[in-house]
Amino acid sequence: VVTTYCPANNEPIASVRQGNLEDYEETVKKAKEAWKVWADIPAPKRGEIVRQIGDALRQKIKVLGSLVSLEMGKIFVEGVGEVQEYVDVCDYAVGLSRMIGGPILPSERPGHALIEQWNPVGLVGVITAFNFPVAVYGWNSAIAMICGNACLWKGAPTTSLVSVAVTKIIAKVLEDNKLPGAICSLVCGGADIGTAMARDERMDLLSFTGSTKVGKQVALMVQERFGRSLLELGGNNAIIVFEDADLNLVIPSALFAAVGTAGQRCTTARRLFLHESIHDEVVTKLAKAYAQVRIGDPWDSDTLYGPLHTKEAVKMFLDAVEQAKQQGGSVVCGGKVINRPGNYVEPTIVTGLPHNAPIVHTETFAPILYVLKFKEEEEVFAWNNEVKQGLSSSIFTKDLGRIFRWLGPKGSDCGIVNVNIPTSGAEIGGAFGGEKHTGGGRESGSDSWKLYMRRSTCTINYSKDLPLAQGIKFQ
Repeated sequence: VVTTYCPANNEPIASVRQGNLEDYEETVKKAKEAWKVWADIPAPKRGEIVRQIGDALRQKIKVLGSLVSLEMGKIFVEGVGEVQEYVDVCDYAVGLSRMIGGPILPSERPGHALIEQWNPVGLVGVITAFNFPVAVYGWNSAIAMICGNACLWKGAPTTSLVSVAVTKIIAKVLEDNKLPGAICSLVCGGADIGTAMARDERMDLLSFTGSTKVGKQVALMVQERFGRSLLELGGNNAIIVFEDADLNLVIPSALFAAVGTAGQRCTTARRLFLHESIHDEVVTKLAKAYAQVRIGDPWDSDTLYGPLHTKEAVKMFLDAVEQAKQQGGSVVCGGKVINRPGNYVEPTIVTGLPHNAPIVHTETFAPILYVLKFKEEEEVFAWNNEVKQGLSSSIFTKDLGRIFRWLGPKGSDCGIVNVNIPTSGAEIGGAFGGEKHTGGGRESGSDSWKLYMRRSTCTINYSKDLPLAQGIKFQ
């Protein structure tokens, strides 16, 4: 039994019974049986079920958003926004359910047709992290479902209530449509369940969102059995501000990207590169903006900044601030624990570190922003790319040539490359994910549906002859 705590006061909310390996085994069997029913339903009909799931979430969006605030600790508007993401992905998936398909290709042989057929992989395992306990499952499950897959979800143990609530909403829609609820199954559990999923050959695709360290272990276990994985791991994201930037855009962008969700997004800005000519001005303005951030209970609609998720995160924050000081950094603002109940820390700005300081290259899941000086475009593009992760990146400039160099082969090496907007707050229409130690996975938009399906190249001979490819004669 796991107790879930409210990060705003560290008071217990509820006790949740976790599943053991026997429960997992039973759940996988039921999910596999449910898949047989689901795979036979035409894709547009599957889309109609997903549409109903989106509507059911709409009806409970505020209460579910409140639960996210209570259990995860993000502010209410972000909690609601996260449920809205799931709703939006459902809408996206409904349209997609009538559009997925492969091409008819020209055959070199007379009387032959060459086509691509896409089929569901089967059972998609989804392991999600505490920081987006609704949206990440939504991205995966809505797309996986219209592709014809069943889902088995393992949420973070610290946000079990959210996982149970979302699963119950989905199960009711499925069962109201005379379909097995096991199409979208849930197992609450810890690392033992995650390991079982990674090693289980019945798991046709495993989507994992979490740290790079755990993601590497998952990837190796899945690869060992020649399985398929979709990885969404860490980010050490940078905003680069050139001398011609519009500072009216820069200040709120940097504030939102660094402070939003108390620095606990994989797309949080952790490095802010400022051209030396505007460095001091931007730091002064940003520090003033930080001083105006309204800190409070996450479910209070006036709050902009809530607590970290756990006590362990507070310790990580303090350790990182101490390391930054030891490596030559100056704390401009923040750096301390806030004297109130819960896991509250001050949003923090650190200046004076070199671009390659060890702490700057370390992703700390907390609201610490390292502000760094640069002189030339070429060096700062290289500094953006020198960290191991490659998730999100942004530049602020009005120079058209620079923008296209940033988007080009010698520009940002990240999966998300922005201009004049923050690193966080991605839309669902574009494929979400990153390169290098971010894992290479892509979720939600664009053609990411292909990851949830398997492709067959099909050749049909409708003639009475048997010509061979490449003109080979075998007589």
